[in-house]
Amino acid sequence: MAEYKDDNIITLNWDEHIRTRPGMYIGKLGDGSSHDDGIYVLLKEVIDNSIDEFMEGHGKTFEVTIKEKRVTVRDYGRGIPLNKVVDCVSKMNTGGKFNEGTAFEASIGMNGVGVKAVNALSTSFSVQSFRDGKTKRAEFSCGRVVKEYPLEDSEEKNGTLISFLPDDTIFENYDWYTEYIDDLIWNYVYLNRGLTINFNGKKYYSKNGLLDLLNKETGDNKLYEPIYLKDENFEFAMVHTNRKYGEDYFTFVNSQYTSHGGTHQQAMREAIVKTCREFYNKNFEPSDVRNSVAATMAIRVKQPIFESQTKTKLGSDYMTPGGQTIRNYVNDIIGRLLDNYLHKNQETADIILKKIQEAEKERTAIAALKKQSKEIQKRVSLNNSKLRDCRYHFNTNDPRGLETMIFITEGDSASGSITQSRDANTQAVFSLMGKPANIIKSKSAIYENKELSLLQAALNLEEGLEGLRYNNIIIATDADVDGMHIRLLLMAFFIQLFPDVVRNGHVFVLQTPLFRVRNKQKTMYCYSEEEKQAAIKKLGNKPEITRFKGLGEISPKEFKNFIGKSIRLEPVVLDPKANIDAVIEYYMGKNTVERQNFIIENLREEIDNFSEES
Repeated sequence: MAEYKDDNIITLNWDEHIRTRPGMYIGKLGDGSSHDDGIYVLLKEVIDNSIDEFMEGHGKTFEVTIKEKRVTVRDYGRGIPLNKVVDCVSKMNTGGKFNEGTAFEASIGMNGVGVKAVNALSTSFSVQSFRDGKTKRAEFSCGRVVKEYPLEDSEEKNGTLISFLPDDTIFENYDWYTEYIDDLIWNYVYLNRGLTINFNGKKYYSKNGLLDLLNKETGDNKLYEPIYLKDENFEFAMVHTNRKYGEDYFTFVNSQYTSHGGTHQQAMREAIVKTCREFYNKNFEPSDVRNSVAATMAIRVKQPIFESQTKTKLGSDYMTPGGQTIRNYVNDIIGRLLDNYLHKNQETADIILKKIQEAEKERTAIAALKKQSKEIQKRVSLNNSKLRDCRYHFNTNDPRGLETMIFITEGDSASGSITQSRDANTQAVFSLMGKPANIIKSKSAIYENKELSLLQAALNLEEGLEGLRYNNIIIATDADVDGMHIRLLLMAFFIQLFPDVVRNGHVFVLQTPLFRVRNKQKTMYCYSEEEKQAAIKKLGNKPEITRFKGLGEISPKEFKNFIGKSIRLEPVVLDPKANIDAVIEYYMGKNTVERQNFIIENLREEIDNFSEES
């Protein structure tokens, strides 16, 4: 064993520490295919400072642009104090949000860390402050000062301009997904009435706050007009939908979207159940009350305690200024306002009761099947050959929980290659034997099907999203007709029975190369026909070309390249306004005449296109 000596002890500079341990500051790195990947955290850290200015009454508009992967944010707040511009972006634990009752009353930023992480993780970073006719500017690379400009006169409006280009040696093969940025910016304007954000020329503005958010997320699926409640430092909206299963929550603390929930969200779920039980005078099961609920809530508290720098989950039951815990505060205010609303709106109360009773009826009907399923799970749990688990998990606050993923594969050959190539700390594998059942008719199909029952058990989804064991659920099937069918069956499984898992950005499709093009000097992997042609042109002289039909054809040594840092994932994204039941029924239901005609027309189009190319 190596000796442990004085020279083993090292001290890193602030920028070196961030670049060496980026996960401590921004969570997982990723490539932009997931909504919580690191590049979106960088963007959020910069925008958060502009939001804090707005919350203090400065700057009702700001601009965000992304061009050729470079991000620029220009706000019209007070501007960073000119003599502290460099310190605020390059000295850890430096900022204006440590002293209570001074420059910031309630803010998202708290630790004096966020924008420093952006600086350290960008190959190019610049900051410029405009303040009372003067301006100060500085440029950095990977956290180090490249050039600091002297103080100059300026006719620009007060505010701050920050521009950065994420380091592609850290965020490998990354790209910005507009859908995720769109959601991020909409959340900011929903939470901050009167704020306008312009993103790449598009204007974002909300008149009705959380009510607009709830309407956007539920579309035409609402069973009644949403319940909207508001009080000082508190805003809440709720509705039941015609979706069959799942719960959707969008919760915020000081304008920070807590995508992983926390104390306040759990209190909200408890309060909805408690209030309904007392109003209807019946001890309903919590899952029946919350089935198909969509709700949003925002609270403002001083110095909230989050579980990490990424601020996606509220931590301890922090005391509010009034002396209550957050749990008691949320329970009391929802209980009082929601009970009052139900008494005044009997028609809505009747619809909610009917929805609860329907959920209760279905739960009772599948109770026996569930018991049978658990017996199956119990019998195979000691030797479950289908699941090759990993060491860390998403639901246990493990240090690498955000990195966790489970690959759902078809057959032993594919799962064998992935198992031999994977990182056993964070990557699990679940192997299907052939095609899973089509479960679009009823949730009871899970409990009648051994494989789907075991898959649900592996994911730990029975009690809802908070128990999810893996942050990323990855469908890994072959690039052929059977593989596509299995992919669609699995997507239907999640969308129909666990839609909240999909809506919260946990489900992906693994992109694996279709071709290997190589000569004696170089090997290139290609994910499309276009990439193959480009590789042939680059390598020249008739390179060897291999077409991969199935995952099992890719050797474990090669597979390591495709599920490591360079993994390519395609997120499964739901249009919130879409009628999911109708979509699933059309594509996965009975073979209707409409679907036959759709297939025939599109097949004819493909044949015509092929003939033209030939």
